Amino acid sequence: MKKLNKLKTQTRITVYMGENADDATFGKGVATLMRGVEETGSLYASAKRIKMAYSKAWRIVKETEAGFGFLLINRDGARGSSLTKEGSKLLVAYEDAEAKGADYIAKQFAASLDND
Repeated sequence: MKKLNKLKTQTRITVYMGENADDATFGKGVATLMRGVEETGSLYASAKRIKMAYSKAWRIVKETEAGFGFLLINRDGARGSSLTKEGSKLLVAYEDAEAKGADYIAKQFAASLDND
């Protein structure tokens, strides 16, 4: 039973628009890219930092923007990129929900293991 107390949880949240999560989605990958854009000022640098091809990064951001109907990232050519107001708000809300959800689920999981 003591080995059960060493188990941990990992929570992933998906934000979507439409009828189900197969439609336009926003999750860990897009959030990581956007956080990188905010920190580096570049989608290219953000993708490189997580060892993702720039073409893939560009594609998933564009697909999410198309599905949601608003831009996440302002692109300014050689000058780099920045988050839009909507993109920044979505990223903050996502990271907050992910952190709070992960904490809640970890506590619930641990409590369920303690119920003997």
